[in-house]
Amino acid sequence: MTLTETLNPQAPKALAALRIVTALVFLAHGTAKFFAFPHVAMFDGMPVFSLYGLAGVLELAGGLLLLVGLFTRPTAFVLAGFMAVAYFMAHAPKSFFPIINGGDSAIQFCFVFLYLVFAGAGAWSLDAKRGA
Repeated sequence: MTLTETLNPQAPKALAALRIVTALVFLAHGTAKFFAFPHVAMFDGMPVFSLYGLAGVLELAGGLLLLVGLFTRPTAFVLAGFMAVAYFMAHAPKSFFPIINGGDSAIQFCFVFLYLVFAGAGAWSLDAKRGA
């Protein structure tokens, strides 16, 4: 049996692991903004009706939907766009280089979400259970 024949059947599980871990990391941004968990000082006193507040809503709702794998493709599409806008609004003006402008994770989230638009949720998802 070749390596490809061994690994290919496991791809849906690896995709699910990527989706779940990405969702958990992304969700932490929303919980930091709204529940101070984990505590991030720059979010203290954050106005709910602001760009940070909108970002927190997208991070919470989108993170939860991706975590359980429900409506994965449309959610990932919205979040990929959100991350692209966040990168160009908040990070790119500081420097061309992501390592300097702090936009590494925004870029990575954007492209993982874009991949999920095309790949779907993988195994262990509500989308798989409902046949989507």
